[in-house]
Amino acid sequence: MDVRPLFLSIKTAFMATIFTFILGILAARLVLKTGKYKGVLDGLFTLSMVLPPTVVGFFLLVFLGNNGPLSYFYNLFNFKIIFTYPAAVIASVVVSFPLMYRTSLGAFEQIDINYIYAARTLGFSERKIFLKIILPMAKPGLLSGVVLAFARALGEFGATIMIAGNIEGRTQTVSTAIYTAVQAGKRDIAFRWSLIISLFSLIAMILMNYLSTEKRQK
Repeated sequence: MDVRPLFLSIKTAFMATIFTFILGILAARLVLKTGKYKGVLDGLFTLSMVLPPTVVGFFLLVFLGNNGPLSYFYNLFNFKIIFTYPAAVIASVVVSFPLMYRTSLGAFEQIDINYIYAARTLGFSERKIFLKIILPMAKPGLLSGVVLAFARALGEFGATIMIAGNIEGRTQTVSTAIYTAVQAGKRDIAFRWSLIISLFSLIAMILMNYLSTEKRQK
């Protein structure tokens, strides 16, 4: 069995998680600091979580396609994103971002505000408060978000196949490999890949539960 889809899936999920970790934390901080438009921002940041993956993929295809808003830059620098490895990463980032964002927001909201007030009375800047107090106290929740985002990115299918395609050795992930195997009538291969992705997902959920338990015990 060709193991390239597994390595590509892990590589894509890892890269996507790096981006979602940063973007999710920044988005959660922005929402916390926003008053009037908090609900609107929260809706925008979680939209890709409730939309069908194919719809997300279609919007990405329109935006990133050769005839989309970025077509000028494609022609200028002679490159494209659609049906490439970066497209797979982008799709995984978009669909896993809401999980990291919501988990980060929940972790930040559970921090005792008195710690922040005390830091302000001591003359700490908002940046220092965020780096030295908020992030360390929210660490278990943030780690849970990382695990969830990684697991979601690892199993992404709909948006990926729309903008990255299913090119063997280049953009074919485990999820798209399962689809290909089923279409070709190779159910034994599809079953093996399904077991592998299920095992990874189970490990991710066990790890997330462990982190949540550790957080409650502190």
